[in-house]
Amino acid sequence: MARAVMQLLVSVANREDAEAALDGGADIIDTKDPGAGPLGPVILDVFAAVASVVGGARPLSAALGEPRDEVEAATLAGAFTAAGAAFVKVGVRDGAGTTATKRLLTATRDGAHGQVIAVAYADAGSDLTRMRIVEAAIHAGVAGVLLDTADKHGPGLCDLLSPDGIDSWTSQVAAAGLIVALAGKLTADDVARLWGRGAAIIGVRGAACEGGRAGRIARDRVRGLKAAARANLQVSTQWPPSGGPCAVGG
Repeated sequence: MARAVMQLLVSVANREDAEAALDGGADIIDTKDPGAGPLGPVILDVFAAVASVVGGARPLSAALGEPRDEVEAATLAGAFTAAGAAFVKVGVRDGAGTTATKRLLTATRDGAHGQVIAVAYADAGSDLTRMRIVEAAIHAGVAGVLLDTADKHGPGLCDLLSPDGIDSWTSQVAAAGLIVALAGKLTADDVARLWGRGAAIIGVRGAACEGGRAGRIARDRVRGLKAAARANLQVSTQWPPSGGPCAVGG
């Protein structure tokens, strides 16, 4: 697989997190409330504080959660993009059918003044369910799809899917003309092994924190993630390096 330029997205919960992520070299600053599920949105005042720290130095992203309906999706998307989000991440409630998913993503797109990233979960539903998200993303005209994990107490992405499975997902989504993003309890080793595999964005929270996902972003951890990724590109063209599996998410 050809290598692609990849950006490191770091999810922050507050102003202090944002300062550390920015200083550590994060390419994208994402806002998320780690205590409110995989896509818990922060309140707009917190987002504004983060935006004031970033000051346009990096693109801003905002998690919107899993909106109840199209009205909520459009309202949230409009509020966060108006406040400075370059793109928003939106999930779909469990059990939503194809038609409902398309409508929700279309409403999010219509409400946003920036780009929309739809979220699919590696630990929820089947391959067919995840590809239905991709189909809906294409139909709705959103920018991309993030493959994440819903259960942050369960296994990580690289424990749920094989390297070939991740490569296959990345290839299919990219072939559809969508931005490909990967996340889901990724460790520093996972980041290094996924870096340059064809996705555009790799997202972390816990791996960048002292004390796990509920802790605080640490500048040196962010720097370490970038350094490990760069080192992996320099020394290895294998997938995965040394023939081993992805590290288990932590």
